[in-house]
Amino acid sequence: MTDNALARLTERVRHDLACINYPHREWVTRRRHRDADHIYDVVVVGGGQCGLTIAAGLLREKVGNILVIDENPAGTEGPWVTYARMVTLRTAKHLTGPDLGVPSLSFRSFWEAQHGTAGWDSLDKIPREEWMRYLRWFRATLDLPVKNGVRLDLIEPFERGLFRLQVSGEGAPATGTLWARKIVLATGIQGGGEWHVPGFIAESLPRSLYAHTAEAVDYDALAGQRIGILGGGASAFDNAQFALGRGVAEAHVFIRKPALPRINPIRFMENAGFLHHFADLDDAAKYRGISFFLNHSQPPTNDTFRRASAYPGFHFHPGAPWQQVAATADGMAEVTTPIGVFRFAKLIVSTGMLTDARLRPELKLLAARIATWRDRYTPPPGEANPLLDDHPYLGPSFEFLPREPDDEPLLYGIFAFNYSALASHGLSASALSGLKYAAPKLIAGITRQLFIDDHQQTLSDLLAYNTPEFEGSWPGA
Repeated sequence: MTDNALARLTERVRHDLACINYPHREWVTRRRHRDADHIYDVVVVGGGQCGLTIAAGLLREKVGNILVIDENPAGTEGPWVTYARMVTLRTAKHLTGPDLGVPSLSFRSFWEAQHGTAGWDSLDKIPREEWMRYLRWFRATLDLPVKNGVRLDLIEPFERGLFRLQVSGEGAPATGTLWARKIVLATGIQGGGEWHVPGFIAESLPRSLYAHTAEAVDYDALAGQRIGILGGGASAFDNAQFALGRGVAEAHVFIRKPALPRINPIRFMENAGFLHHFADLDDAAKYRGISFFLNHSQPPTNDTFRRASAYPGFHFHPGAPWQQVAATADGMAEVTTPIGVFRFAKLIVSTGMLTDARLRPELKLLAARIATWRDRYTPPPGEANPLLDDHPYLGPSFEFLPREPDDEPLLYGIFAFNYSALASHGLSASALSGLKYAAPKLIAGITRQLFIDDHQQTLSDLLAYNTPEFEGSWPGA
């Protein structure tokens, strides 16, 4: 029944897309270079929800010479079936984005095709695994050009508007290179920097005794044992309830503050005006808004906290920062806090991430040339926020901007559609609630560059155009 229903929905999607298939022909002039066997007009790095949305949007704009690469096996792109451990998405079920305004492509249509309108009405939030199923169906239905098992290692600027990409992995070409005119870094939350592990943990413990919440953790192997979790954000409680559900005996969550945050600024930011037009504010307004956001930790959802705290093995320790960690002789992690000393089989770190292009290996040749907020804006005394200052200062279409004018040719054509866009564009790239508004801006920016890059050839072709259209005749003609 489900397979038949989805098959019918797939046909409906294809009919809907055929109805709006105007104009219908590709228009981008193919670029050639003696050193490149094939030059893609756009290479999208990352095959998760953002990468798929961008590919769908470019194809609708008749930019067909594109490729999406992802280092993960097919069907495991993004966090949803790897390190995401929440039961449901945290966002409202009504969100849209990947559909780009086509109702039959929305998650609601996907769900109703299988469960009917009553099933939609009874759904609270979108189950995490079902979101991944939707993305797989989305990719297959649109026949998007995704190549899995390809990891981007390095971006080499070759000449203005042309890049050589060093890639590896079982899906990579034998040459280990791809060529592209435009690059979109749709690389998720971690794509603008790296997950943060406090130095005192990394320096004091063997790697086997700790893991970040963004890593693979074998909780089955920890069944019957005790784990310690550092951090009060949503992922800390996601991991606590997940671990306890897999048989971990005790999960202890520690936070430095005396109480959990109760306010979630994202809920305020999720309105059409903010999501659509935050990027239109001046720098001072953007800085104040995002600094406020970064200074407020996102609390766990109520259902996640209730789910975790329902387990008898759940323990919550507010006002208990980790002062010291050490490995014991019997292979345990010992944690010293103001309320006592604890021993755990494993420590789970939920301390967020750092945004800084200098942390990205693929940007090694370019990071020092990318403009940051530190370079472009000086906040009033006492209002500086180092977490924000290292974010890239992006253009209106998510493009990197140069730190110095001479750096422009090296960066022209690279777009940062990942979480590092937060300071410049608000909830946008990698924030599902803002994807509906962010993706069209990016897609328009890419097509604008492609058209302007080729405008001389385009105008030359226009001036040479002489294909007759009128076929009528009249006396004396």
